[in-house]
Amino acid sequence: MINHSYLEQLKIQLSDLETRMSQPEVSADPRKMKECMQEYSHKKKLAECATRYLNLLDTKTESEAILADGGSDEELREIAEMEITEVEEKLPPAEREMMVSLIPPDPTDSRNVIMEIRAGTGGDEAGIFCGDLYRMYTRYFDVKGWKHRVMDVSPSESGGYKEISFSVEGEDVYKALKHEGGTHRVQRVPQTETQGRVHTSAATVAVLAEVEEVDIEIRNEDLRIDTYRAQGAGGQHVNTTDSAIRITHIPTGTVVQCQDERSQHKNKAAALKVLRARIYDNQQRENEEAQASERKSMVGSGDRSEKIRTYNFPQNRLTDHRIGLTIYKLDRVMEGDLEETLTALYEHDVEIRIKAQMAD
Repeated sequence: MINHSYLEQLKIQLSDLETRMSQPEVSADPRKMKECMQEYSHKKKLAECATRYLNLLDTKTESEAILADGGSDEELREIAEMEITEVEEKLPPAEREMMVSLIPPDPTDSRNVIMEIRAGTGGDEAGIFCGDLYRMYTRYFDVKGWKHRVMDVSPSESGGYKEISFSVEGEDVYKALKHEGGTHRVQRVPQTETQGRVHTSAATVAVLAEVEEVDIEIRNEDLRIDTYRAQGAGGQHVNTTDSAIRITHIPTGTVVQCQDERSQHKNKAAALKVLRARIYDNQQRENEEAQASERKSMVGSGDRSEKIRTYNFPQNRLTDHRIGLTIYKLDRVMEGDLEETLTALYEHDVEIRIKAQMAD
């Protein structure tokens, strides 16, 4: 229950956090400092929202008391009625904002991501669709002002890609893209189809949060590093030097590779970044599976086998199966107009978490 006593406790906690962040043992430790700053930011926002909400409740209570006092003069009563009308308009959004601020922040929301798109069922058409998805996302990134860079690519003979991985950097990138993981299905008439029949094919998308070295410890003795000659587009260095890197993490069997950079050193750094992200992602999944009820509160599981969305070209229709969203502007979506879909996913997730907060 949010009341003035709760708000005072929040202010005490904020003061304690300020003191803690000024201590040398915390300020000298990047991990501890980051945790304190995230907790401070969350509690400060919660305190601000609680203050607005409680001020509105106090105003409403005072105005109702004036109206209940039969001896109040008419002008004062009119002012009280106006204040109640104004407060009743402001209370619902203020209450929702406060409920949203009560949701514990996801520490990964502010991180950059590594995305991997792989052609699934559907043969050549799946590879073409893989390329279409990559183009769709990068156009959205350009609109948002986010930086993106290809890390590894395997072209498809008929166009598009067998698979492509790339990094994305910007503000709250993971927060915006974390629900994109899963199977994306396309329904359309392939260019090679002579009888005009609609085919169904698919591509899988993985969204991995980038992690720092302090988050995941990877020992050199646990790695097997192989070099090989880069393939495909990339300039004069392709097929002339063994600059491509393949790293195997022996304890988990995780294999990553990177060939897009010109130097072996840069490819190794990029591959290690992907490796840390994959290991971190696997650890997160294991934690979520151990907490099944929490996992059910999410918008989908992010499992790449889960069919999350259908792109129906003949009907110009996009359907997100997790939230029952259907929009008839697929042509614009494929040009990077993803804001409506991503916002709907975020809002749905917030509503589920608010209900979970209220049930606790």
